[in-house]
Amino acid sequence: MSTNKTTATPVSVDEFIAAVPDARRRDEAVILRELMERVSGEPATMWGPTMVGFGTHHYRYASGREGDTFVVGFSPRKPALVLYGIWSEYEPEKYPLVGKLGTHTTGKGCLYVKRLSDIELGVLETMVQQAVAEHREA
Repeated sequence: MSTNKTTATPVSVDEFIAAVPDARRRDEAVILRELMERVSGEPATMWGPTMVGFGTHHYRYASGREGDTFVVGFSPRKPALVLYGIWSEYEPEKYPLVGKLGTHTTGKGCLYVKRLSDIELGVLETMVQQAVAEHREA
């Protein structure tokens, strides 16, 4: 059975964010870190080389594969901010707040935002609160 490629690392989140080349993306990473730390109550941890995660979640698939990942997190990538953990699999009817979020795109398990100024941070905060609560109930 294969092992999870994305695991928590001892790399400094502060150093990672400080090294983000684009100043706007770097500032957005600081804002997301503050929001997710406050909402989750968990400190930021690097997962793999580019993802900042908050909390831990153990998963087990029907196939028997299992591992640990973060509850919510983000990656300040060049084309977009990638937000993780907002949903395990996007189903529009299950996440009505996404319609109030602002300009974004969705992936199966991710939310992509080109600029934080394009979205309503209050809506994002509520979505993160709901995601964290779902994991705590599970």
